[in-house]
Amino acid sequence: MQDKYISYDTRLKTRARELRKNQTPAENYIWQKILRNKQFFGYKFTRQKMLGFFIADFYCSELKLVIEIDGDTHFSDEAIVYDEERTLELNKLGLQVIRYTNKEILENIEGVYENLKNKLHNLQKS
Repeated sequence: MQDKYISYDTRLKTRARELRKNQTPAENYIWQKILRNKQFFGYKFTRQKMLGFFIADFYCSELKLVIEIDGDTHFSDEAIVYDEERTLELNKLGLQVIRYTNKEILENIEGVYENLKNKLHNLQKS
């Protein structure tokens, strides 16, 4: 897949840096176990990547893939609507978005790995 630069709102830089320094336990766990240092089939993921007007938890430019980790705050009605709108905006940029919950990451990292591997297989087919 061709790597294409996606512009971003430069006002997000400070916030993205803060988020990288203060990862949630679930973000740190998936980063250490699956995504860091090209562990996942040689694909490079970055943390807290600025894309348009958003900061994605994890991003792989080669796959055009965003991985979002949803904590407890993502389950209110307002947050669900916001996440749906955000996903649509990222899709308009040509990006695929995959979401996992904190609980899935912390309690079933093997299942997350298998699910992500299957989604990768489907992405490579398309």
